[in-house]
Amino acid sequence: MPVTNVTHDLDARTLTITAEFAAPRERIWQVYADPRQLEKVWGPPTYPATVVEHSLAPGGRVTYYMTSPEGEKFAGYWEIESVDEPNGFVFRDGFADADYNPVDSMPVATNTYTFEERDGRTFATYVGVYTSAEGLQKVLDMGVVEGATESINQIDGLVAN
Repeated sequence: MPVTNVTHDLDARTLTITAEFAAPRERIWQVYADPRQLEKVWGPPTYPATVVEHSLAPGGRVTYYMTSPEGEKFAGYWEIESVDEPNGFVFRDGFADADYNPVDSMPVATNTYTFEERDGRTFATYVGVYTSAEGLQKVLDMGVVEGATESINQIDGLVAN
């Protein structure tokens, strides 16, 4: 499984996930740069994602929804702050309403994704910094560790095809 470690720190308001992929950095980058590939890994297998808007560029926006096994749709958004292709990107990640507007009562994280290649493998670090410890605790209670781990672990299968 690609995920090698998951830690969270309520005092620092951070969730950090590390992973190792059996593919070069450029291939992992494409998973995030291509909305159809992103759909295959953004969200756990039981909550598949549909990407509606995808602009992975500074000032760009990505909107999506995940569909539950019961057919409920849960929307989210990314606001892209910076991009360093293929080394990583920084974005604000939040929950959205049906029109993809931010839901102010839900947590927001600034995520920094970095990809480092060594010997043809990619080592990824995913760091989310939440605006409050309460926000981090809320997503932890919602199962973000399990969901993110299941999501990231899908990447090896995608890049192997």
